[in-house]
Amino acid sequence: MTSPITWQCANFTELSGKQIYAILQARCEVFAVEQNCAYLDMDDRDFNALHVIAWTENQKVAAYLRLLPPNAYYPEPSLGRILTTRVFRGRGIGKQLIDEGLKQAHIHYPMQPIRINAQSYLLEFYRAFGFEAVSGEYMEDGIPHFEMLRPGAVTT
Repeated sequence: MTSPITWQCANFTELSGKQIYAILQARCEVFAVEQNCAYLDMDDRDFNALHVIAWTENQKVAAYLRLLPPNAYYPEPSLGRILTTRVFRGRGIGKQLIDEGLKQAHIHYPMQPIRINAQSYLLEFYRAFGFEAVSGEYMEDGIPHFEMLRPGAVTT
């Protein structure tokens, strides 16, 4: 049985304290605990980002990403902190998350290319959404990555 999912796209000030806590908890669980990555997650970019969240009926995070505006990290808008929580993996919610993130990117930054830092094992997953590798493989926080770019004016 699958829990109903509610999608939200909000800037930082539109999120409640409980929502911010749930987002940071999910990011910590996936990136710090599961992936054993020691890095500073709270990097001050959340304040200017749009947050795309898949909420469960009991207000837990099923999937999440943040959409950064142009020049916040890259010259282009970028998707980052992309995650699906453990209990929701393998159900297609990751694809829904990327679709929703791209939809929001095109609403807020129409016609612009979108950049991501993709973990290497997800290269083909992101290619299915029109992203192409624009760098060689590199290590970030001990995990192999590729920088990927999706051309502007591509619709989902």
